[in-house]
Amino acid sequence: MTNTLYQQIQEFYDASSGLWEQIWGEHMHHGYYGQAGNQKINRRQAQINIIEELLTWANLNSLENVPKNILDVGCGIGGSTLYLAQKYQTYATGITLSPVQVSRATERAIEAGLAQKVQFHLANALEMPFEDNSFDLVWSLESGEHMPDKVKFLQECYRVLQPGGTLIMVTWCHRSTDNSLGELTPDEQQHLNKIYQVYRLPYVISLPEYEAITRQCGFKKLRSDDWSTAVAPFWDVVISSALTPKAMIGLLRSGWSTIQGALSLNLMSQGYQKGLIRYGLITATK
Repeated sequence: MTNTLYQQIQEFYDASSGLWEQIWGEHMHHGYYGQAGNQKINRRQAQINIIEELLTWANLNSLENVPKNILDVGCGIGGSTLYLAQKYQTYATGITLSPVQVSRATERAIEAGLAQKVQFHLANALEMPFEDNSFDLVWSLESGEHMPDKVKFLQECYRVLQPGGTLIMVTWCHRSTDNSLGELTPDEQQHLNKIYQVYRLPYVISLPEYEAITRQCGFKKLRSDDWSTAVAPFWDVVISSALTPKAMIGLLRSGWSTIQGALSLNLMSQGYQKGLIRYGLITATK
């Protein structure tokens, strides 16, 4: 089951990454549209802004807290990896399950003149090929939702993080069930199941569940937040961009899994509108 999931994730990103870069650019994650989600902003700038907002939120946007060795878990084609390496003038490593992404990210590192400082590996985040205490920043921007074992994932993040180092994890969640709304309804679960199928996800959990796992793994100084409102406009922008002739031609060339993903973009938009999909943040130290 797990090997099949990994293969599905690999094939999905092998097929779709080129089109995404062609239409959207190097950043394969949500954009930030202001705290109230109402800023009218260029889509690429919104994706850069979320990186900067996250660094500020995690207290890493000061000269006293400059990371020296960064791990980007679920690096895509190296958007965040290269951005962070350039910003901090430091070493960075990205891992992904997609050979296509590793190849393209490596090309982009060479093009940016960062081949000596940035490297990319084909690797499983649940079995990272790194020594204990290797990195002082572990960065995971929208990869946790792909992990079939959330506990093992965070255990691995803890293992490779240096003492005193920082974890920044941002991931798709479902709404909390520890409130008056109670457990997920059958309709909500059906909605999530459709998202799982399209985007090759095993399951998602709530932000409070992530908080509990993070503490269980031994992390300290945990902080969390929900930026769903700030990022929700992203999917409507993606839908608009998918309706251009250039995108349509690219979709036809990319294969069925990518076409299916494009046809299902409204699942995420509707999920945010209903309050079912949440955009969860965790930062903590070892």
